[in-house]
Amino acid sequence: MNIPSNLKSVARSALLGSFALGALGTVAAFAQEAAPAVAAAAPAAPAFTVDKGDTTWMMISTVLVLLMTVPGLALFYGGLVRSKNMLSVLMQVFTITSVVMIIWVFYGYSLAFTPGNAFVGGLSKMFLSGVDVTTLSETFTKGVAIPELVFVVFQMTFACITPALIVGAFAERVKFSALILFVILWVTFIYFPIAHMVWFWGGPSAYSDPTGLIFSFGAIDFAGGTVVHINAGIAGLVGALMIGKRNGYKKDLMAPHSMTLTMVGASLLWVGWFGFNAGSNLEANAYAVLAMINTFVATAAAAVTWIVLESLLRGKASMLGAVSGAVTGLVAVTPAAGFAGPMGAIVLGIVATFVCYFFVSVVKNAFDYDDSLDVFGVHCIGGIIGALGTGILVNPALGGAGIVDYSTADFAAGYAGTATQLLAQAKGVLVTLLWSGIGSAILYKIVDLIIGLRPTADAEREGLDLTSHGEAAYHS
Repeated sequence: MNIPSNLKSVARSALLGSFALGALGTVAAFAQEAAPAVAAAAPAAPAFTVDKGDTTWMMISTVLVLLMTVPGLALFYGGLVRSKNMLSVLMQVFTITSVVMIIWVFYGYSLAFTPGNAFVGGLSKMFLSGVDVTTLSETFTKGVAIPELVFVVFQMTFACITPALIVGAFAERVKFSALILFVILWVTFIYFPIAHMVWFWGGPSAYSDPTGLIFSFGAIDFAGGTVVHINAGIAGLVGALMIGKRNGYKKDLMAPHSMTLTMVGASLLWVGWFGFNAGSNLEANAYAVLAMINTFVATAAAAVTWIVLESLLRGKASMLGAVSGAVTGLVAVTPAAGFAGPMGAIVLGIVATFVCYFFVSVVKNAFDYDDSLDVFGVHCIGGIIGALGTGILVNPALGGAGIVDYSTADFAAGYAGTATQLLAQAKGVLVTLLWSGIGSAILYKIVDLIIGLRPTADAEREGLDLTSHGEAAYHS
């Protein structure tokens, strides 16, 4: 019986995904220390206070982060590509979101947020084992908790948007099946370990428990400068280099086909980002409000700065520049959202815009790489500026909130000093760049050998909407 080639490709991708899951389970199992034959009596669980307001805020924040991805990111990216590839970008972002949600509840949450080693968690909560309506997750206030299920689903939305960000770096020139297989492998071997390294700790009631590697450095990342933006940005650059340039790059017209849709998408990103940043506080209190105002002012400052730069250097301010500046500000303030003061957030947005503008308009042309939608220039570079800037702007002397020391009796907020904190931040950035950069290169190569990353030249010329999906975004 002749099996259609597209079905073969899908079946092969599904089988490889299953192999990846099985291999991961084996590796993770060996990585854990053997459990003692007879477990000691567990200490009594601390009494936690659960507030309906915190729970409600976290549910709203979760939906806001989903809004960032679909439809926000999908429309933002879709408007930036040519019309013949619009539907393919929408399909890629939508499918990535759906696939990662399933992977997250199967084993992703367990690998990211359970004890294991400094690099990755274990499989004790695989398929959400032991997670139900009675289990809780402690917030950043000792004795205050939220339902664990709301923490699971909130972090799930972060896991969804991060690989979707990568798509923009090699938009218009990647096979759909290859991209989905890559994402399955990437979240498994790159995202979940980075999330564990940056965010896993015992909580205020168990601050002395083992933590993730980057957390142990003393590095701080409020909402994902390293986990999301540097992680996705460097993976995008590696992918753009390995897949190669678009056919006709710098020869054919490749202008965005709908700046209207891009502006709508960017606006949805900004609205959804309040869930991303303020939601990362895990409580509806003053720190969430601090993250909220910073998400307003850093973004506005960055957008205005990009507009001014274009006006001075090019003579005209563009809509593309305005939304690029806004996204730059959002990226840069993400790690600093609950740490910096509002004036510091404005400075961070301005500085990040100058650096990102330079990378997008000068560095990319100088090195002649085809980062289609500037994922590296905005997300990776903006994330690095934000991560390092957080280490400075968290200083209370500069209006920052300080870093809480949970080993003290009153959990006082202090600051270790600029040099100490900057070193910790830099170590976190470096580990993220190396883990994601090298790991992503390996995964791209594996996928290329098995499926092939790139469609044919004829398919690219015709457009991925029709050749990959048999549909068109628009009909004349």
